[in-house]
Amino acid sequence: MDPELINDCVHCGFCLPTCPTYVLWGEEMDSPRGRIHLMKQHVEGTPLTDEMAGHFDACLGCMACVTACPSGVRYDRLIEQTRAEVEREHVREPDDRALRELVFQLFPYPRRLRAMRLPLRLSAGLRRRIAPRLERINPSLAAMADLAPETAGRPRLPRRVRAVGRRRAVVGMLTGCVQGEFFPRVNAATARVLAMEGCEVVIPPSQGCCGALSLHSGRPEQAARFARRTVAAFERAGVDTVVVNAAGCGSTMKEYAEILDGEWAERARAIRTVDLAEYLVELGPVARRHPLPLTVAYHDACHLAHAQGVRSQPRALLTAIPGLELREIAESAICCGSAGTYNLFQPEAARELGERKAERVLATGADLLVSANPGCTMQITSAIRRSGTAPIPVAHTAQVLDASLRGTERIA
Repeated sequence: MDPELINDCVHCGFCLPTCPTYVLWGEEMDSPRGRIHLMKQHVEGTPLTDEMAGHFDACLGCMACVTACPSGVRYDRLIEQTRAEVEREHVREPDDRALRELVFQLFPYPRRLRAMRLPLRLSAGLRRRIAPRLERINPSLAAMADLAPETAGRPRLPRRVRAVGRRRAVVGMLTGCVQGEFFPRVNAATARVLAMEGCEVVIPPSQGCCGALSLHSGRPEQAARFARRTVAAFERAGVDTVVVNAAGCGSTMKEYAEILDGEWAERARAIRTVDLAEYLVELGPVARRHPLPLTVAYHDACHLAHAQGVRSQPRALLTAIPGLELREIAESAICCGSAGTYNLFQPEAARELGERKAERVLATGADLLVSANPGCTMQITSAIRRSGTAPIPVAHTAQVLDASLRGTERIA
């Protein structure tokens, strides 16, 4: 934990109303200001107690406080450093250790996730039925059963997608772990949209996890290993710009130069990471937009809005589609409760935040919810299903654009 970063906090309290856990519980130690106070205590010699670790674990890492802070406190860096300290010093209960080991031996490995697709497809109905019973036994296992998405066909992506018409750019595309295996149609739509806008899209087959889940969960060594592999994969592909369609992945890749050292930091700086919406707005449109008669509610993923500052670009892309009406969601800056692995490790708080978000999404009366992060999509879909109301379909910005550019009202 960096004492200089800790001392940047002037305890003004602007962060309090933006913090999801403070909004839920109203406890000072479950606010960014309170957690920074605990960090300071630990740096000054106070041992890391179970109670302190619990307050740090309860943080979603949503970065809403970073947006709100007038003093520019780097809470994002502080909580990453603190989580690593917790993992080094705090002795977790055996069931907690086992759960974390399961998650980090599964989710960052696309091939292992791929092996889960068929069992998930066959067990969809059963999982929904047993989730309430699992809740009483192990809330984390119940969350896993409830959150797992319906798996659809997995379109194969070529290594290179040629630009439609005049080639305007050559970009790499990150396929991701959860995005690539559970939401492969988002990647297919992303590649088509970029191609229709004049980009040649390079998709390295050797890419793996970007390291986001590991970095945000106190495993910096594992995150750095994944980061080096990702940098090397896109270097071999010969691209200097990588387009990312998952908020958490994009925010982590933009930090590669900070989390890597020496030569690897320099190599990371040579590759620009850019969010899909951010890139398309910079590039400017050339493909014709066909009408989509839809009302759409846009969800701000925390690691897109707060961590990357990408808010206006997705809205600009959506409102440029003829016939589409955009509706804003109340409390858009408050996290949905997904937060990477948070809804698995802190399922009760995540469930409460998910239900709060679902209520505000449904209040828009929109035909479609648009989300730019796979974790948010799973979290909000699950919360809406539990509410017992008519489900609202969820799509990625890329899928809506893809439908408009192809002239079809079917969003795939």
